[in-house]
Amino acid sequence: MTTPGAVLACRNCGSALEHTFCDLGLSPLANSYRPLSERNAMERFYPLHVLVCDRCFLVQLPEVESPEEIFSDYAYFSSYSTSWLAHAEAYVADMTDRLRLGASSQVVEVASNDGYLLQYFVKRGIPVLGVEPAANVAKVAVEKGIPSRVAFFGVETAQTLRAEGIHADLLLGNNVLAHVPRLHDFVEGLRILLKPGGVITMEFPHLLQLMRHVQFDTIYHEHFSYFSLLAVEKVFAAHGLRIFDVAQLPTHGGSLRIFAAHDDDQTHPVQPGIAELHAEETAAGLDALPAYHEFAERVKRTKRQLLRFLVEAREQGKTVVGYGAPAKGVTLLNYCGVGTDLLDYTVDLSPHKQDKMLPGVQVPISHPDRIADTRPDYVLILPWNLKDEIVKQMAHVRSWGGAFVVPIPELQVLP
Repeated sequence: MTTPGAVLACRNCGSALEHTFCDLGLSPLANSYRPLSERNAMERFYPLHVLVCDRCFLVQLPEVESPEEIFSDYAYFSSYSTSWLAHAEAYVADMTDRLRLGASSQVVEVASNDGYLLQYFVKRGIPVLGVEPAANVAKVAVEKGIPSRVAFFGVETAQTLRAEGIHADLLLGNNVLAHVPRLHDFVEGLRILLKPGGVITMEFPHLLQLMRHVQFDTIYHEHFSYFSLLAVEKVFAAHGLRIFDVAQLPTHGGSLRIFAAHDDDQTHPVQPGIAELHAEETAAGLDALPAYHEFAERVKRTKRQLLRFLVEAREQGKTVVGYGAPAKGVTLLNYCGVGTDLLDYTVDLSPHKQDKMLPGVQVPISHPDRIADTRPDYVLILPWNLKDEIVKQMAHVRSWGGAFVVPIPELQVLP
């Protein structure tokens, strides 16, 4: 964890971190939801000050709390998003065909959550193992029939699994690489567990899209690193892993799926998409500091837009409520200083969040049915990456003249 006044070092290359990417002030841990009865209890707030390395251009957040504190009992369950389940099912079909996976293959998912993805491999008769640090979430996966190991992934876990005879043909992780403070330990663990000829896929939000679309709300204490292809290649290369292909995905506002293999594996030649994305990132200035320094001013402008809308709506006697209780909503509302003075409540499909409060701002979280009961004028969509799914699900809002509001990248009112 960070010591006040200490000189911070890049978690990739060890260089001194001296350049600010974005300073979002103080914020609580994004998934530290508390029951309504604890409204008057003290909360802990931590700096949300993101830095960029001037040597390897890894954008990163200093570790202010241990992974054990953040992830051991977790409030996020992947299976509550239908679009995310569809994404997972499509991935399984694609990888099964592309890698010719079958009953003799071994698939291992790191940060497997509630079995949202591995269940589709199981349906195909392909052996799987999930590695998930949150015992409460892994329990749900086991109940679905998904073999799961409760552990943080790294060298030690990889060596334990290898000693048990587990060696991955496909080793995957969706939205986990950003959650790892000890980055080199994690990637070395991937190398150890990957079978010769095997393939690693990792998905994570793409820094280029975060910057282009001012997605600053995807910054929170669980996300220790924010990757471009240029940066992530350096991390994997340090462990004898070669990224040979990349796919740009629409998930989470724009993500990358990288494909990696052992350096000496010649069965996976480098695909043209690698050079194409290199050129795109370089053209956007991701290989020099000025582009990173410009981001902070765009964040401030987005904050002003949201506050202006909410204040004017309140002064006009309009009611605004939220949809969703995602981690990104915690960052957005805490940075903008939006509490129940401007947002009456929010709703979420997950029963694990209902009847609790968003950390910091203490906005109460209800079941989505409450929106039909109170008929607000506006519904602020906090998980904006799922806006199409939410607008379709909540189409009845329009029956009383209500409208949807999307805050990122530019505030939009969807009539």
